Amino acid sequence: MKHPLHPAIVHFPIACWVLATFGDVASLWLGRQAWWWSGITLWIGTITGILAMITGMIELLKISNQQQTLKIAERHMQLMLLAWTFYTTSLFMRADQFILQAPGTIEISLSCLGLLTLLTGAWFGAQLVYKHRVGMFTS
Repeated sequence: MKHPLHPAIVHFPIACWVLATFGDVASLWLGRQAWWWSGITLWIGTITGILAMITGMIELLKISNQQQTLKIAERHMQLMLLAWTFYTTSLFMRADQFILQAPGTIEISLSCLGLLTLLTGAWFGAQLVYKHRVGMFTS
């Protein structure tokens, strides 16, 4: 298959983490239903995030040795790993032996930091695709 897998897979952790952050904030008013949904989407985002990172590393190896493109790719990779760390830490802090608990202030703050980092990292990923045409077919 010539089509890169990374751009197709990244939508899953991004969607899950955005929903998880909204669920965390909404749990302040809506209670258990919101934080339980948030915890489930955090689990899915964490697992699919690992798959996205693996496919991203494979795509990184295909980037030609252009200084600017590699610099943007490294920044994208660092920010996305940091977002994964924020979200995964938030998840494990609220999981008591795999049983989800209500998130506290720290867990919700980690989700919000994760969202800011995620959006910034995604912007760098978009720069790779749309400005530098990484992973794009040429006709």
